[in-house]
Amino acid sequence: MKKNIRVLLLAAGPALLAPAGAALAQQTPAPAPPATAATGTPIALSLQQAIDYAVQNKPSLLATRLGEQTARARINEVKSAGLPQVSVGANVVDNFKLQQALVSFPLSQTVLTSGDITAAGRGEEAVLSSRQVELPPQPFAFGLQWQGNASASVSQLLFDGSYFIGLRAARVYADLARKQTQQAEIDVVEQVSKAYYSTLVAWERLHLLARNVQRLDTILYQTNQTFKAGFVEKLDVQRLQVQRNNLVVEQQKAQRLTDLSVALLKFQMGLPQDQPVLLTDSLRGALVDAGALRQRLGVADFQRGGSNASGALPAQPATTPGQENTADQARQDRQTALSGGLTPAAAATFNYANRVEFSTLETQQALAGLDLRNRRSAAYPRLLFTGAYGFNGGARSAPSLFEFRGPDSRSANGFPNQNWFGFGNIGLSLQIPVFDGFRRRYQVQQATIAQQTIEKGFETLRQSIDLQDAQSRTTLINALDVLDNQRENLTLAEEVARVSRIKFKEGVGTNLEVVSAETELRAAQTNYYAALYDVLVAKVDRDKATGELYRQATK
Repeated sequence: MKKNIRVLLLAAGPALLAPAGAALAQQTPAPAPPATAATGTPIALSLQQAIDYAVQNKPSLLATRLGEQTARARINEVKSAGLPQVSVGANVVDNFKLQQALVSFPLSQTVLTSGDITAAGRGEEAVLSSRQVELPPQPFAFGLQWQGNASASVSQLLFDGSYFIGLRAARVYADLARKQTQQAEIDVVEQVSKAYYSTLVAWERLHLLARNVQRLDTILYQTNQTFKAGFVEKLDVQRLQVQRNNLVVEQQKAQRLTDLSVALLKFQMGLPQDQPVLLTDSLRGALVDAGALRQRLGVADFQRGGSNASGALPAQPATTPGQENTADQARQDRQTALSGGLTPAAAATFNYANRVEFSTLETQQALAGLDLRNRRSAAYPRLLFTGAYGFNGGARSAPSLFEFRGPDSRSANGFPNQNWFGFGNIGLSLQIPVFDGFRRRYQVQQATIAQQTIEKGFETLRQSIDLQDAQSRTTLINALDVLDNQRENLTLAEEVARVSRIKFKEGVGTNLEVVSAETELRAAQTNYYAALYDVLVAKVDRDKATGELYRQATK
């Protein structure tokens, strides 16, 4: 009983954050993906549908839920100790050699003398004398060769301090199991969100490369026609051909990376690899309003000045491609993030309990307290009600044993020959621990230290959460700055490439300028999509650090 409760109290080990994906992406209604075998028909998936499917079908998450079911079964096991315990048993024994016991008893011997005989012959009364004679112990066999027994017993726990503590621990333990499952779900949400964004970026970049190849083919065709007319050199055509070959190789590499991103998304969802998918969300819907996001973070608002954490909409439009991100704003953003991570207004509303790790540690602390009480309760007495009823019998042979003769049975000569007899008893069993060699004392010491260790862990966890908050804020702010810069660079590179193509077409520019501009444009495109992905991932990490990821994904 106490062993089961100990297992319940200490079975929980130290047990996260949710893609803000659901808040960042526009969700197009689509049929929910079936949890069946893969088919040739593509499944339409929004980010939310991908998350929902993963939460229901990810094998690792299903295994975690099995652990939750195991916890519930263990709880019921502890509760069962307080129910009546009934057992029924029967046995048959063949005493092929009966055990004998030595029995010692005094024997009285009557003494008859000749005088007594003479007196008796004359008709006189004679008093005979006797004396005790000691015989050696004699062997006697008790019982019969064949014996049987059938009985039923019942016991009911009336009082046990550890049992009642175990009942309280059962509710806490069930809560801990649910939190561990929720933590696993948060991990799945984070993984699916990042994989979904990675696939969106890979597909968008692949489409962009296809458009670049198409545009370069047009330039190559026009240049080749101009070369045939004798207005450009063959070297100009060759430069463009080299450029096209490199772009095609890059496109092939991007195609393979896209396939790998899709495979990773299927893995994170628990979807069969041979099941085609079609993502319905777009990067346009996932773009972040940098100005509004900065106000949510409580960073400097360069439009109004100072820090703004109220969450109100900005007075001016959010940052757009080409808008300058001032050095003052960037400096204030970093100072705010690195000086504690939270502005006063944000710190006032931050709740550590939003993090599942914190609430899990609180549950473990409650279990540690119950374990300490359980150790101390071992000094309390234990009271049980017991009862038994059954029959036993005996006979010289097996067939005779199973005749089951009752009290009304008679032999041929009229003597009772009952061979089975009933018995029954009820009682109370009181068990009082007196001295256990100080074992309980040292167990209480260990439980006390374990509770103090968990209490010390709260401060470490708070510091860790604060650090994660500051890191996620800094990473997100930096990613936003980089995205602003790369967006502006992309706009400039597109304009340079457009002007270079026009100049070359009009004969006032060189082929080398076109090749250089196209190379810079591809680099700007690559950097822009990399920066966009970094922002999306940083937003997911930020929501995970604040404990908002799971709530946003499941609301």
